[in-house]
Amino acid sequence: MKNRYLPYINTEIRGGFWAEKQELIRKVTLGAVYDRFYDTGRIGAFEMNYREGEPNRPHIFFDSDVAKWMESVAYLTAKEKMPEEEKIVDGLVELIELGRMDNGYFNSFFEQLDAGKIFTDRDWHELYCAGHLLEAAVEYYKATGKDKFLNLMKDYMRHIRQVFVIDDSAAFSSPGHEEIELALVKLYDLTGEREWLDLSMHFVNMRGNGTKPGRDSAHSDYNQDHLPVREQFTAEGHAVRACYLYCAMADLALRCDDEGLKNACEKIYENITERKMYITGAIGSTCAGERFEGDFVLPNDTAYAETCAALALALFCRRMSLLDADAKYADTAEKVIYNGFLSGLSLDGKAFFYENAQEIDLENRKTRPDVHFPITQRVEIFGCSCCPPNITRFIPSIADFLYVYNDNTVYVNQYMDSISHFDGFDIEQKTDYPFDGKVKIAVTSEKTLALRIPAWCGEYAVYVNGRAVNAAKIKGYVKVDVKPGDDILLDLTITPEYNYADPRVEADKGLCAVSYGPFIMCAEAVDNPHLNGAVITGGEMKVTEGKFGLPAVIVPASPAPLYMIPYHAFANRGECDMKIWIKKS
Repeated sequence: MKNRYLPYINTEIRGGFWAEKQELIRKVTLGAVYDRFYDTGRIGAFEMNYREGEPNRPHIFFDSDVAKWMESVAYLTAKEKMPEEEKIVDGLVELIELGRMDNGYFNSFFEQLDAGKIFTDRDWHELYCAGHLLEAAVEYYKATGKDKFLNLMKDYMRHIRQVFVIDDSAAFSSPGHEEIELALVKLYDLTGEREWLDLSMHFVNMRGNGTKPGRDSAHSDYNQDHLPVREQFTAEGHAVRACYLYCAMADLALRCDDEGLKNACEKIYENITERKMYITGAIGSTCAGERFEGDFVLPNDTAYAETCAALALALFCRRMSLLDADAKYADTAEKVIYNGFLSGLSLDGKAFFYENAQEIDLENRKTRPDVHFPITQRVEIFGCSCCPPNITRFIPSIADFLYVYNDNTVYVNQYMDSISHFDGFDIEQKTDYPFDGKVKIAVTSEKTLALRIPAWCGEYAVYVNGRAVNAAKIKGYVKVDVKPGDDILLDLTITPEYNYADPRVEADKGLCAVSYGPFIMCAEAVDNPHLNGAVITGGEMKVTEGKFGLPAVIVPASPAPLYMIPYHAFANRGECDMKIWIKKS
């Protein structure tokens, strides 16, 4: 009996934290990203009229940036029509149709600047761009019913299959940057056409087994090509590439009943979350290759912690929750989405972090001019601007994380004020989560609900029609049998907590971090002039109304109390020092 997740389209997020973020994306961020993509030639590249020497020379990853923006429009217009943005997408689709080659191939860089090198350089993002275009086409079809984009991408995928499987004529065997693998599974899910699942499996199986190594990065752990995937038990290499691969592995494990892939995914998840993940859910600790480092190597001041990597980890966790109904996957996803991912977006919705600092010490930076530190203020666009459109597609589809279900049980993985429509019944949540731990739930048919008790929650209660439910927590869930008309209340006690790192994390020895519900808290010098000399003394913490409509925590410390805000909101009030981990007396 396989688990399924309820897609975002079946849920209306009606208010609260995520409704506000989705409205911000719709009204501000989507347009801000488009404007910068237009200014920098990303949009114009699709016109296929670039000439050498002109400004805004196309780049190998431009297509992926635009594709993610198109996918964002799909998610948003599926909920509330955006005619102007939909017109832009339709125009881009027309340009793809006009610009593609007779065999279905489309790439604005190679076709205009280097057509002789098509499918000759593994590291040049062709299949990565193709994958993002395919994801956008699938979602745009589901949102609008328009099939031109989808049909164009199906032609492209048939060409890729011809080149990589039938003719075996490409200079490499599998993508340098994974992404197309999970996109092909989405195409299979939409169409039921087995060839797409088989093509995804082909690319996954070729990792570590390819006979055409291509450039010198092949067969290295940087691009997860060091071993066959079923023998990979640790997270290695470029963190975004890795987690996109792990997403595809989990997808294929579920659909193909592949125990080898499932076992590898479970071990990789454990390796990440127990040895290679920051307390914020961020991953990929070094700028050298944007990659995972060794076990427990998690420096705070030089942390890379790419926004896209955090997003990719959340997507991997969501897929893992389908393979095994264990709340740990939803716990990790929650940690990521409220912290390590969300810090990538400014509160006004216009600017972004690519890297997400886990600590800022401005004076220390002055003494180490040769060290790469993450930037301290968000910007509107990057030379490699993969993160902004990842944010604009992720937040509108955040409801994908709410529910996993099978014929017997609905697993409630996240809490958002919402109503969700399943096949034959509805679930309603009324809540001010994450600011309040009370969640009222109602259903329209008899169901077994498995309510996730977050890992951060030490005290909780479940009531049905005012009576306490004393069921034991199993794998992080409390199960209750409910029927229409039942008044279900989950009451999660949210209090500030002290957190301590594994003693093997050298950077955090003798230090303490504060959390409040799903939020990891941080202290900024704008609130705490004594920040670099502060020492937490323990004792009772006080919750107070913070900046930006978010909660704050007052922490007993010497020489004066610390004022701490949710980590994702840092760097919105000018450049200053910031710390998550503080000395503990």
